[in-house]
Amino acid sequence: MTVSRFSLAAAAVATFILAYAAYAARLPLERLFPFYRAFAGLLFEALPFLIAGAVLSALLETVVPDRFVQRLAPRGKAGGILFGSLLGLALPICECGMIPVVRRLIRKGLPPFVGFSYLAAGPVLNPIVFASTLTALGAHSGLVNARFALAFAVAVALGLIAAFAMGGRDPLRANGGGTAAASSFHDHDHETMFGPRGKGGSLPERMRAWKSKAAHIGSHAAEDLRDTGNYLIVGCMFAAFLQTALQPEQLAAAAGHHFFTHLFMMGLAFVLSLCSTADAFVAASFAAYVPQGALLSFLVFGPMFDMKTLLMMLAVFKSKFVLLFAFLAVWLVLAGSVLFEKWGWV
Repeated sequence: MTVSRFSLAAAAVATFILAYAAYAARLPLERLFPFYRAFAGLLFEALPFLIAGAVLSALLETVVPDRFVQRLAPRGKAGGILFGSLLGLALPICECGMIPVVRRLIRKGLPPFVGFSYLAAGPVLNPIVFASTLTALGAHSGLVNARFALAFAVAVALGLIAAFAMGGRDPLRANGGGTAAASSFHDHDHETMFGPRGKGGSLPERMRAWKSKAAHIGSHAAEDLRDTGNYLIVGCMFAAFLQTALQPEQLAAAAGHHFFTHLFMMGLAFVLSLCSTADAFVAASFAAYVPQGALLSFLVFGPMFDMKTLLMMLAVFKSKFVLLFAFLAVWLVLAGSVLFEKWGWV
């Protein structure tokens, strides 16, 4: 309930401030409706995925033993990065819900560079996004194939660089639930509390154990929602403001220079903060204005790193690791999209 109450309070405060500003400037209230629609659209588009990610994260924390996660990830760097880059096929979560899951997996012993590979590739390399991209860009089959190929290549390259740059350092914030600083929800041993594999004991004891397990799942999910939900709301507010401030004709005029167009579309993807399941439909509307390579930049960079993702990552990861992720994502996507366009792969 914490996030719901905060959401209502933030929306009420934003509504009051904007309404007062419109009144002071003698603006008709209708001028604010596009902002409210954009904010509500972004928030309610992202919130279900954030909740799904928080619940999945809570299930991982409560049900899945640490040893299982440690055995699941390959030991070598190359195998681990390949595993992380393709993990989205098994865990198809939107970028809004991935951050709590990655945090929980790192807590359980997953190497951080594997988690970063999953953060980069997971929002694109999953069956839901593939279906939506194919539907929106069916007439541009080369762009569809290039999106998934470039996302995979960037995730592998980012994981390799991060593996050597990060070493064995913990990227999680202490107050974000790093392995050394667990919150009050983590001061227990799940296997001890619920018995080995949930067996043994009388029926009332097993019922109490399952009730206790369900309570801990709810506690973990609420913790993740509290940590990341507040930042999601702030990110959606900024993105909605910029969405309504930028006019389509201004966007088309700005996308003029060939190289600049790639950077412009990446910046636009960061600002719009679209869900990866819907961004292909927006990209299709730009097909008449910008080259295919720039659209590829938009489709690959946006799911990896946008405004709301930045704020949520800062709530979970240390700032220097977020900056490393952002720097690598920008330059790898830019170089890859330019090369794909130059070589005629898009």
